[in-house]
Amino acid sequence: MSDYRGDRFDDDADPLSERLVSAARSGPRSPAEALQPEPVPPPPKRSRAVRHPLVVFLNFVLTVVIVAVVVLAGAALIGRSQFNEPGALAQERTISVDRGVGLRDIADRLHADGAISSKWLFVAGVWLSGEQNSLKAGEYLIPANASMANIMNIMVEGRSKYYAVTIPEGRTSRQIVDILNADPILVGEITEIPPEGSLLPETYQFTRGDTRQNVIARMQRERDRILTDAWARRASDVPLSSAEELAILASIVEKETALADERSRVAAVFINRLRLNMRLQSDPTVIYGVFGGEGHPPEYRLTRAHLDQPTPYNTYVIDGLPPAPIANAGAASLEAVANPSRTRDLFFVADGTGGHAFAETYEEHLRNVARWREIEAAQPAAEPAAAPAEEAPAAGDEPLALTPTE
Repeated sequence: MSDYRGDRFDDDADPLSERLVSAARSGPRSPAEALQPEPVPPPPKRSRAVRHPLVVFLNFVLTVVIVAVVVLAGAALIGRSQFNEPGALAQERTISVDRGVGLRDIADRLHADGAISSKWLFVAGVWLSGEQNSLKAGEYLIPANASMANIMNIMVEGRSKYYAVTIPEGRTSRQIVDILNADPILVGEITEIPPEGSLLPETYQFTRGDTRQNVIARMQRERDRILTDAWARRASDVPLSSAEELAILASIVEKETALADERSRVAAVFINRLRLNMRLQSDPTVIYGVFGGEGHPPEYRLTRAHLDQPTPYNTYVIDGLPPAPIANAGAASLEAVANPSRTRDLFFVADGTGGHAFAETYEEHLRNVARWREIEAAQPAAEPAAAPAEEAPAAGDEPLALTPTE
C-alpha cells in the first residue's frame, strides 16, 4: 500500500490510485466527458528474445512434431483396429509358404489369395509385433474371416495343415510301401523295403513336403517303442526268448483274426501249442511262404498241396516259429501275445460270424469243424477258382494235431 504525502505518491503506488488522484486534481468532468470511455493502454511490446529467429524456428518444429505424433497415434489406432478385425476371406483357404521367403513375399501371397486386405498393413503389423523373423514355412489352412493378427499367429506357431495316411494292421512291408508311394502329398522315394514286422500300423499325420522315408522312420520308431514296452510287461510264463519272437508270433495272430476281443485268445492257442511243442499249423504262414511280402492274388485258394509244401515259414512242416514275421502287427496283437488269455485252448476254426470257435480237445474241435462245414454248405455257391489240384479246408479249418512233434 503506497502512502500519499502532499502532492506525490511513493514509488510503489499502483496506477489505479494514480488515475484516481489525477481525476480528483483535474476536477469534475462534464456529463459528455463522463460518457466517454477510458482509453485502453496498448499491449506491452514483445520481448526481443521472443522475436529471435531461432526461437521462432524451434516453435515451428515443436508444432510439427506434436501434429505428427497426434497423426501417427491416430493412424496406429486405426491400423491396429484393422489388423485385428475379421478379414474378408469368405471361406477357408489353403495357402503355402515356401522355405526362405521373406515377409513381403508372404504378404504378397496372402493379398493375392484374398486372405488380407492390405499387404503393407500386414507387414507393418508383423513388424510392430516383433514377429518378422518368426513366420514359419508350411501349408496353412486359413479360416474364413481370419484377421491379419490370427493369420500371423497361425504362421508364428507353425500350425500347418496336416494330412494323414492310415496303415491297416496285418499288411506286409511291401504293401505298406505301396500305400505310401500312392499318397499324392508325400514326396521322395523309399530307399529300400523295410524288414518284415519292423513297422507299426497306425494313422500317421504329416504336412505337405514331408517325405515317405520320414514316415517309414517314424513307423519303425513307434514299432520299437511299443514292442519294447510289451516285452517289458510280458507274462512271466510266456515261452518266448526275445522281443523279436514276440513280434513274429504277433504277426501270425494279426493275420488269423481281425476281431479285437479274439486276439488274446488266439494268442493263447499258439502259446499253449508252443508250451506243448506242437506245430502251430497256421494257414497265413503257408501263404507267406508261397508268395512272400507281395501277398497272394485274389483268385488264390489254399490247397492241401500248399500245406505240405516245405518253406521256411510253413508252420505245418516246421517246428516252432517262422524265422521272421509274416506281416506288421499292430499294438493290440503285440500286447495280446505278451499277455495272452489264460485258457487251455489248442484249436480254433471259423464260426461263420467272422469270428472263431475255440476248443481244448480234438473231439470238440472236430464238432466245431463239422458245424463250419454245414455253414459253408448252406452258403450260395461261388464260382470255382482256377482249378486247384486238391482243395484244402478254409483258413483255420484244418484239424490240428494233438500229439507233440518229436
